[in-house]
Amino acid sequence: MMEEEELEFSEDLEAILHLIPEVQLAIEQVFPSQDPLDRADFNAVEYINTLFPTEQSLANIDEVVNKIRLKIRRLDDNIRMVVRGQTNVGQDGRQVKEITRDIKQLDHAKRHLTTSITTLNHLHMLAGGVDSLEAMTRRRQYGEVANLLQGVVNVLEHFHKYMGIPQIRQLSERVKAAQSELGTQILADFEEAFPAQGSKRAGGPSNVLRDACLVANVLDPRIKQEIIKKFIRQHLSEYMVLFQENQDVAWLDKIDRRYAWIKRQLVDYEEKYGRMFPEEWCMTERIAVEFCHITRTELAKVMRTRAKEIEVKLLLFAIQRTTNFEGLLAKRFSGCTLTDGPGVKKPEPPLESTNPFLEDEVGDDGSEMEEDLDRPKKHKAPDNPFHGIISKCFEPHLYVYIESQDKNLGEMIDRFVSDFRAQGPPKAGTEDGGAVLPSCADLFVYYKKCMVQCSQLSTGEPMIALTTIFQKYLREYAWKILSGNLPKTSSNSGGLTIKSLLQEKEGSEAAKFNVEELCLICSILSTAEYCLATTQQLEEKLKEKVDKTLVERINLTGEMDTFSNVISNSIQLLVQDLDAACDPALTAMSKMPWQSVEHVGDQSPYVTSVIMHIKQNVPIIRGNLASTRKYFTQFCIKFTNSFIPKFINHLFRCKPISMVGAEQLLLDTHSLKTVLLDLPSIGSQVVRKAPASYTKIVVKGMTRAEMILKVVMAPHEPSVVFVDNYIKLLADGNPETFQKTLDMKGLKRSEQSSMLELFRQRLPTPPSGADGGPSLSFSTPTPEQENSRIRKLEKLIKKRL
Repeated sequence: MMEEEELEFSEDLEAILHLIPEVQLAIEQVFPSQDPLDRADFNAVEYINTLFPTEQSLANIDEVVNKIRLKIRRLDDNIRMVVRGQTNVGQDGRQVKEITRDIKQLDHAKRHLTTSITTLNHLHMLAGGVDSLEAMTRRRQYGEVANLLQGVVNVLEHFHKYMGIPQIRQLSERVKAAQSELGTQILADFEEAFPAQGSKRAGGPSNVLRDACLVANVLDPRIKQEIIKKFIRQHLSEYMVLFQENQDVAWLDKIDRRYAWIKRQLVDYEEKYGRMFPEEWCMTERIAVEFCHITRTELAKVMRTRAKEIEVKLLLFAIQRTTNFEGLLAKRFSGCTLTDGPGVKKPEPPLESTNPFLEDEVGDDGSEMEEDLDRPKKHKAPDNPFHGIISKCFEPHLYVYIESQDKNLGEMIDRFVSDFRAQGPPKAGTEDGGAVLPSCADLFVYYKKCMVQCSQLSTGEPMIALTTIFQKYLREYAWKILSGNLPKTSSNSGGLTIKSLLQEKEGSEAAKFNVEELCLICSILSTAEYCLATTQQLEEKLKEKVDKTLVERINLTGEMDTFSNVISNSIQLLVQDLDAACDPALTAMSKMPWQSVEHVGDQSPYVTSVIMHIKQNVPIIRGNLASTRKYFTQFCIKFTNSFIPKFINHLFRCKPISMVGAEQLLLDTHSLKTVLLDLPSIGSQVVRKAPASYTKIVVKGMTRAEMILKVVMAPHEPSVVFVDNYIKLLADGNPETFQKTLDMKGLKRSEQSSMLELFRQRLPTPPSGADGGPSLSFSTPTPEQENSRIRKLEKLIKKRL
């Protein structure tokens, strides 16, 4: 048989093997060989030619053949040994399998035997334990029963899969019967020790009852709950009688007596019964919690009956005392019983788990620290699980509080108005000049107090109602205290602007605000800015306090817009006042005979007048707006945007102008430009660089005025050169502006007509697709170009002089 297998294997080896490259590479790595016969690309012809390279070498052919046969024989021997080895391995495996099967059977037998012995031991323990349990129950040996019952219950769990066996099922029924009997017996013992109200007290705390509580821990949880329920009900029965709805002490003004009563009862319980109940039952806390729920129900009932008698002071007194009591409970108890226990339900969630106004520490008198709304927060306050457990009953009556705050805030605004009239505006030259009005700080401090008080009572609809009240009086403050006190004249008694105030008068200066009025405007502006920022903070805090479902209803954007309008109106008043003060000087400029000016001198009187008004107003405004620099910058920008176009309009009225007159105007324009560039720091000992945005406006506007005068100074012949120069310098494609320039030069209408026609022809062609007029570009000169131009102008002036 073996010889036939070897023969078949040899025949297979004679066949040509074709292996994939990966397999061939693996073989070469495992069995490295230099023998040509082992190469994958072996070629028999090449190999024979290598052995017999010449005809003479064929003489050794017998020797070579013998070597190859010997090598073949050795390979066959090796292969035969490997095949036989694999056959022996299979036989050895079968022998081992037989041995392990025997071991496995022995292992199963051992495991089953161990389980049987353990089960028999458990059965013995169960049978003996049930007998002992029944006997101890009859003798009320609760201390021993507590330990034994738990062990019996644990052992019985091992027999759940054997309940089909009658004996096991019988033992299980006996255990259940013993548990039921223990429950009934323990309840009867407690009923006897603590009879219902009106019955004679027969017993009290004892070691038997203490051990009975340990047994109740092992029995059905309903037994424990029933014990707790009956004990608490009996313990609080006196409270229900003393504070009935028809009793005088049940009303809010005597609410302290309720909390004093429960404090005495808890002390009495600790002394008499503290050791009777297991500590993990938390009976002291359970009594307090049940008292809270009873009190909330009773207070709600009595307040519904006597709702018309509730006044805000009485309501706040009751709320304060109640929240103080809830805080006391939080310090004494953990709140672990609020989720379970008889008759005890978890109170509604605390009004706010995190208090953003941790600096608002409310004292016993209800007062709180008067800090700014933007005071940094302290450490996070711990949660109070008892918060609202009683005080929630006051929420339906908080409309009394809201109405009271409405009345108080109305009186506060009226007092602010009367105080302002009596004390007058902030005095100029004092620390109060331009400062924030103290009334706004008083208003927001009161707002904060109201918000904290209300949030401690409810974060629901009452907070929305309070927000509406806040909005109402923010608007009234803006109208009555801020806008209502902006300076006005008899011709402008009903508005916020002073258009009629700033009318030009022939031969006289325009009416101006005095220093006190300027300080008042700045003070109102600063106050509005403070109110705007604080109102935004108020909105954020209200959203933090209110229920998440009501956040979208908190929106003070309208009130913030009102304060923004006050700021804009105040800035506009300051701009109009200074602008109007400069109007007579500009009018005088336009009426001067510029055609008859014979030489260029110092700056003209109208320039001196404008500079004088600027130096009078700007330092006062800057000093009073020192705390709000951005609004002073806005004032400077708005004044410049108003003054420069007006100056250019008056410049066009100066006609006709001689060459010398144009040079004088150019000098005046340069003087005004210098003053405007220094406007933000004029009259200040500390020179600050003007904002880049402001400087750009001044340079662009006044450079246009200079370019107009340069065009006026240029000869109008040849016409083409004049028109091209105008277009290049002014970058203005409006024919009306060009005609005004021709009027300044004093050209006749006939000459202007041809010039206008040429101007229209020489305008740049607008880009394709443009739907507007001619597109002209105008670049602001660089500082180097500006300095060079100034030096040339100064040389020109000196030459003229």
